[in-house]
Parts: sequence; structure tokens; C-alpha cells
Amino acid sequence: MRYRTAIGPSTYQFADLRTVLGKASPERSGDQLAGLAADTDQERVAARTVLADLPLSVFLDEAVVPYEEDEVTRLILDTHDTAAFARVAHLTVGGFRDWLLSYEATSPVLTALSPGLTPEMVAAVSKLMRNQDLMQIGRKCRVVTRFRNTIGLPGTLSVRLQPNHPTDDPRGVATSILDGLLYGCGDAVIGINPATDSIPAAINLLKLIDDVRQRYDIPTQSCVLTHITNTLAAIERGAPVDLAFQSIAGTEAANKSFGINLALLAEAHEATRSLHRGTVGENVMYFETGQGSALSAGAHHGVDQQTLETRCYAVARRFDPLLVNTVVGFIGPEYLYDGKQIIRAGLEDHFCGKLLGIPMGCDVCYTNHAEADQDDMDNLLTLLGVAGCTFVMGIPGADDIMLNYQSTSFHDALYVRSVLGLRPAPEFEAWLERMELLDDQRRVRELAPGGPQLARFVGELELS
Repeated sequence: MRYRTAIGPSTYQFADLRTVLGKASPERSGDQLAGLAADTDQERVAARTVLADLPLSVFLDEAVVPYEEDEVTRLILDTHDTAAFARVAHLTVGGFRDWLLSYEATSPVLTALSPGLTPEMVAAVSKLMRNQDLMQIGRKCRVVTRFRNTIGLPGTLSVRLQPNHPTDDPRGVATSILDGLLYGCGDAVIGINPATDSIPAAINLLKLIDDVRQRYDIPTQSCVLTHITNTLAAIERGAPVDLAFQSIAGTEAANKSFGINLALLAEAHEATRSLHRGTVGENVMYFETGQGSALSAGAHHGVDQQTLETRCYAVARRFDPLLVNTVVGFIGPEYLYDGKQIIRAGLEDHFCGKLLGIPMGCDVCYTNHAEADQDDMDNLLTLLGVAGCTFVMGIPGADDIMLNYQSTSFHDALYVRSVLGLRPAPEFEAWLERMELLDDQRRVRELAPGGPQLARFVGELELS
């Protein structure tokens, strides 16, 4: 279907829905690289004008990636909840934006609505929003998940403790875990990106984290972020697997480039749940995403990167995950060129994920060849905290020495919790108190009495 509109003396035509979505997107380098971006600001305004007037129901009739060719499209359309959608079915995309900003769109209402929304609807409405709109609505969307603690409650911000090491050295990993715990981090997950694809090495890391967790009775969960087939192999070998991890994308072809499909994710979901290792819930999946992944795999079908990113969240939603995060600036400046584009993308991803009903966090990050710096990350971290982000990363010194990118530190997590009055997951906060890591105002102690007790584990590794 062709779409057209007039802006002043000029008339603009768009060949199909995916062209409208691409031209309406805020400026970003990935869409320019793919030839999908608006050529001028006036063309972008024209595309947004068309988009604002489109009925939401159009996205049920015109698939941006063909139904016959793509299992993600089939998942989106086959699981669409028409009863939930009925509340907003009469709206245009512009009207939907206005409704989302209204008092009527409360947290319970948005929770009930999410099964009736497709990723394309949500991506479309985000393209009409200012950053403050993304934050205001994202804050109203509450998604609570549970495994050994409760993540996503109002007034909380969780932190993934990321103790990566370039050689997976147990002492180095354990020291980073200790450092993070002393800063009150680790309630989202203690999650390691392994340096190799070795299954025995992954099992050793899982055992190390589980040893620390059990020894000090820490109400959190562990994860080694290896390929999901390695996690299945680890389960078969009796490893202490809490969460199954996988990077996911928004098209079948992009997921195939990752070596996965929906059936494999379902197998891992079932296998991990069968272990029954959770104590307060059974959310066992951890997914990571990032704008540009489908384009980098040559699997974008002519669709803009932000719309495809939002389609990732339909894949995630299918498996009821504990955690999902966008690694927002990790893929590089070819997709998000500078700090402004990274900040906008982070707010978009958080908004879209939460509105679709997933527990959305963000790796506030950039690569060293991007036009961005730590001040940009401070800005995005603060904005995400205001927006009600579920969790962020905690990395020693904000510098991942294994993956070679810049993220957020344990100190950054302390900062954003402090200035916005946010707290850890309640079970984890109670543990911090038991370990005497909090003062009488429930702040992380500068000199924690419980520190030497935790440090004993590192000392024992040194002697072993």
C-alpha cells in the first residue's frame, strides 16, 4: 500500500509501511547505512505525519517482514490478543500516543493492554515521542519478575554484577564479585561473559558463583552468558544453572545467524525450569538485544533498526524472562553514531520493552571509537533511572577488560540509587543488612564490617 502526504508545496510518497517507519525514525547512522533513513528533516516530518494518522489496526494487516518467510512475524500475529487490543483498537498511532500520556493509562491498565500490542505498533508510537514522553510512559509500565528475589518493584533499581575476566581467572572473577557485593550490586544477577566457548570452563564459572552464593546465602541468581546450546550441555552435565542466556534478534534470519530459533529457545526454557532452582519464582530466561543486530547480519528485510529491535521483545515475551536488556551502544558507531543517538536509543528500547510487558534493563555503554564519553553515559543512566528502568550493569571501573567496551560501574549504580532514592530488590537488601553492609540509614557503608567475611572466599582461592 502506498502512503502520501503534503508538507507545504511538496508531496511525499512512501511505498509501504516499512518505508514510513524507516523515514519516521529519529536520525541514526544504522538506518543511513542501510539506506532507510529520511533524506531531509522535512521528509522525516512527512513520514511522521503519515504515521500519526495510521490506524493501529494497519499493523495487523500489513506485516513489515512477510508472514510466510519469518517465524518471528508468525509469533507476533498468531499470539496477538484481540480482546486486550480492543481497548485501543479504534485509535490512530497519534491518538495512541495521546492516550498513553493520559491519566487513564495507569500501570494496571498498561499491564492488561500489553498482550494486545504488536512490536510494530509500539515502535511506531515511539517515533512520535520526545524523550520525556518515553520516560513518562516507561515509568508507568511495571513488570515484576522473580527467581531468588523480586525484580522490578516500584522504587527499586537492580544491578547485574558483571565480573568478566580476559582469561576467566577464578581469583580475578571472585575479586570482582566481592567488589560488587560491597557496593550493594548483584541483585539482578551475577552474570559472567566467558572468555571462551568451552563448556567445561562455563561449568567451572557456574560452580564458582554458586559456591559464593551458597556460602553466604545470597538471594540472587547466577548466569554464564554462553551460547544457549552450551547451557543445555551444562544442564545435561549437572551444572548449577539458574538462568539460560541468549542474544536474540527481531527476524528469523538474524536469529539463525546467532545459531538459534524459537524451538531451541523453548527447549532451553523447559530444561532450565525443570531444575526448579528458584525460591520465589520461575522466571529463568535472560535475553540481550541491541539496535543494529539484524542489519549487521544482513537480515533486516529493509526494516529500520529500531522497529526490528522492538520485534526482539516479542521473542523475549514468549518465554517469560527474568531479565532482558539492550546493550545499547555495544555494536558501535556504524549503528548509533554518538552520545545523542545512544541516549535516544536507550530510552526508546526501555519504553518499547516495558510497554510490551518485559522486564527491561539497559547496558548503558559505548565503544571507544564512538563519538561518546562517560558524561553521555551519566546522562542516559540518570534518565533511565527516572524512567523506571529495571536494571543496569555494574562493572569494575565501568571498563570491561574482557569485552573491551565502556559501561557503568558499581559506583555509578550507587550514584543513581542515591540521587533518585532507589533501592535494591527487597530480599537482596535484607541480605545486605544481615551482612552489615548497610548503615542505619540503609546506605551502603563506606567501610563495611561484613567485608572481611566476604573477602575470605577470595583468600581461600589464593591458597588453593
